[in-house]
Amino acid sequence: MYTTRLKIFALGLAMGAGLIGLIAFNNIDKAEEPVEVKKDGRLQYKWYAPELPSKASFAGEPVPLDRWEVRERYDRELLVNYYMHGTMMYILKLSHRQFPIIEKELKAYGIPDDFKYLCVAESNLQNLTSRAGAQGYWQFMNDTAPAYGLEVGKEVDERYNLKLATRAACKYFLQAYKKFGSWTAAAASYNCGMGGYNSQVTFQGSDDYYDIALPEETNRYIFRILAFKNLIGNANSWGYILAPQDAYRPLKTRTLLVDTAIANLATFAKANGRTYKILKVMNPWLHARNLPAHKGKTYEIELPID
Repeated sequence: MYTTRLKIFALGLAMGAGLIGLIAFNNIDKAEEPVEVKKDGRLQYKWYAPELPSKASFAGEPVPLDRWEVRERYDRELLVNYYMHGTMMYILKLSHRQFPIIEKELKAYGIPDDFKYLCVAESNLQNLTSRAGAQGYWQFMNDTAPAYGLEVGKEVDERYNLKLATRAACKYFLQAYKKFGSWTAAAASYNCGMGGYNSQVTFQGSDDYYDIALPEETNRYIFRILAFKNLIGNANSWGYILAPQDAYRPLKTRTLLVDTAIANLATFAKANGRTYKILKVMNPWLHARNLPAHKGKTYEIELPID
């Protein structure tokens, strides 16, 4: 008898909730419904332009959104990236793991926190290779990376080490900021090079990013960064709802300091209680089956802690 009453009570609650939902749905203006059912039963989804903020800034430097051409350039990047739902959600998941590493290095070098979104603009927080040959999280070119302290070779490519590559990027940002006196210009020059940016400044007689005609990719670059700052920094308000358990959290690791050659990384991994696959996943900068030794050089190999 008690079980029967409990079932009736639960059924009543469910019916009540359904009735409330039906009433609420019926009270919605048909024009505001996100999906319209056509006469033939097909669904017609409705897409809306994302609302632009009234103010924006990069690294504490204001964006002149009162200017129509600036506002429309920002609008374009926000619109394009907002509707890349799968990509944005994946970036959001990755950000919970990658941002803590990036933020720590930016803070140590005195670089504004907003530069972490530059890494998103460069690689979506992944180790990628561009059509031009730039590689890694921060997309350094082969000949540029060594100038900022990164080892690039057949066995080791530190562009694929997030911590070391972030440090290299920080060195660039400091150098560019010293040259141009603006964090926005420093960020823009990361895309077209300090030489390329400076030549445009000299020719056009202006040092303000928003007043300079630049190659199309660089014209879009800062606005792409601003779009990611807005979408990731205000993910919930944009409808990107990520439950805590769904985020990719920082991995607990132990660091092995290695200053001698390792002839066989698979054997090394097994000797340390891990598979070769996990060793490579955790250390994507290891590009060969062995690790050479360099005088005075110590490598940090990360392995997970269960």
